[in-house]
Amino acid sequence: MKLWDKGFSIDKKIELFTVGNDREIDMHIAKYDVQASLAHAIMLETIGIISSDELEQLKSGLKVLAESIEAGTFTIEDTFEDVHSKIEHELTKTLGDVGKKIHTARSRNDQVLVALQLYYKENLQIINDKTKTFFDTLLDLAETHKTKLLPGYTHLQVAMPSSFGLWFSAYGELLIDDVYVLNAVSKITDQNVLGSAAGYGSSFPIDREITTKELGFSTLKYNVVAAQLSRGKSERAIASALGGLCNTMARFAMDICLYMSQNFGFITFPDELTTGSSIMPHKKNPDVFELIRGKCNKIQALHSEMLLITNNLPSGYHRDFQLLKENIINAFEDVKDILDIFTYAIQQIIVKDIDLNDEKYQYLFTVDSINNLVVDGMSFREAYQKIGSQVQDGTYQPDLGKEHSHIGSIHNLCLDKINKKYPK
Repeated sequence: MKLWDKGFSIDKKIELFTVGNDREIDMHIAKYDVQASLAHAIMLETIGIISSDELEQLKSGLKVLAESIEAGTFTIEDTFEDVHSKIEHELTKTLGDVGKKIHTARSRNDQVLVALQLYYKENLQIINDKTKTFFDTLLDLAETHKTKLLPGYTHLQVAMPSSFGLWFSAYGELLIDDVYVLNAVSKITDQNVLGSAAGYGSSFPIDREITTKELGFSTLKYNVVAAQLSRGKSERAIASALGGLCNTMARFAMDICLYMSQNFGFITFPDELTTGSSIMPHKKNPDVFELIRGKCNKIQALHSEMLLITNNLPSGYHRDFQLLKENIINAFEDVKDILDIFTYAIQQIIVKDIDLNDEKYQYLFTVDSINNLVVDGMSFREAYQKIGSQVQDGTYQPDLGKEHSHIGSIHNLCLDKINKKYPK
């Protein structure tokens, strides 16, 4: 069954190519199509297109479908193009002619559009919630390990003293910036596009304010052409937001892989969180963090894909839009999984004691030594040259006791202020 069936069969090769794997991907948006169909039915009854009895029948039929989706028993057989045709078929099979009325004043275009918009809206909130859990975990770790010093690096060369508190809370505070962007994108998706039909509205006197209220959107995408033009634009914004969050996680995962190696040896994890080698029995590999890094880098490339698929398309609907669904939905599912596993794993990190008297760290405190001389009255340039000379002739002796007291430094992490800054 096809929603556009006109009484002839399409070439099977064309059908396979045009349908692609929509059936599999559409399982992610099935519940949202049911939600939108219910809101649409309520609106149709309000404006007198269907009767109150017909509405009750549609409500009953849609409830059964919603329950089967929730239970995991709902399927889209290969006799259907997509979830939208499957749902209409089930309603028609159960309710007869009443089921056929659900498509009144709708196009498959705005069915897809509103279902995706609902999926994006809900899953952005889920990602936001999971990011907050990750953030809280990092700030807890920063508090727990705030007194433990850690060598800081620039150009991968030993540079200045850092701390585990500074390291954990650095990535925690970066997440705040990512949430700012997620919240902005959430506003983009919190607009009702249902009622745009094929992109030019309907001659039926539909009431889009009703569906906006029923679906819980904050506002409408008022212009019906703008509603269709939002397809691709929303995905580009989402891909950018998810990519920013993934950039933070990928860099953090890289630090973990680096710091876990024997050449650094700053951290480790319980054996059960690592993997081994098929030929080297001593190996303890951080595979989970390498996969986090790889998956996050893959998601960062998504924005370019969304841009290239939709760039310079004229107004109106184009089948190119079908290609947006798979990878944007997969990105959402991957980001949720990444946040869960990252939070789970990082909670079990083992912070090692680092001997800062080790010879390789002997110049970690040169800046502190220069600053001591400046405090005693020497100019910075003279102090720099003096300590530089000591480094060159091998007479430099570090001072390990200087505290960094300014806002955001090793001994003044401002964790409470970072926590308060997190967006509501």
